[in-house]
Amino acid sequence: MLRDSSVALVHQLMDGLHGISGVDVAVCPPSVYLHDVGAAIRGSSIGLGAQNVNQAADGAFTGEISCGMLKDLGCSYVILGHSERRAIFGETDSMVNEKLKAVLKAGLTPIVCVGETLEQREAGKTQSVVQGQCIGSLAGLTGEEMAATVLAYEPVWAIGTGKTATPAQAEEVHADIRGLLTKQFGTAVTEKVVIQYGGSVKADNAMDLLSQPNIDGALVGGASLKSDSFLAIIRAAAAIKK
Repeated sequence: MLRDSSVALVHQLMDGLHGISGVDVAVCPPSVYLHDVGAAIRGSSIGLGAQNVNQAADGAFTGEISCGMLKDLGCSYVILGHSERRAIFGETDSMVNEKLKAVLKAGLTPIVCVGETLEQREAGKTQSVVQGQCIGSLAGLTGEEMAATVLAYEPVWAIGTGKTATPAQAEEVHADIRGLLTKQFGTAVTEKVVIQYGGSVKADNAMDLLSQPNIDGALVGGASLKSDSFLAIIRAAAAIKK
């Protein structure tokens, strides 16, 4: 999606959001379109987020984007450790952890992604993989920092494939993540943590997924590129009282 399409999309979202309340909505366009999309949504209820960031506050890192730059553009959120960043660009839990701490220090809200591949799921390794990613990516956080961090479970096998974890499968992993966080940070902190589901979330499955007790929201991929489908997911979220 190029610049004009991105701006047109958020205008359609703003029009469609009239009358919808109780749901936090943010868009995370490619970095080159953050300025234009940010200008289009300024003054609206839609938040702005980035798809990645460099952990360094400053220095000679040609081509990279810092938290300060993102704040200057009006960003509130940053996606970290997306499966494509991990698989294609070799980002490790340690690298995600560095970025996470930089994002929190800058006062931005991180959205930390974790999730297993199809091979790992079929081998029965979902729990160990996801827990390992959580432990490594969240290492060294205080309770206050954890409460300010959003997690997103995105099974890699369900991203862009048309396959979706069943509500029961997604809930099982979300409940396991929340149990892990409770052991590490306590119930009071864990209850504040938003855990999103990402993986082929669509208008026709959003209600079933978001109705699960430990699924607090959606990290929407392809369905967010069309206003009708994105708005349908938002309406589903608004209809659920948790």
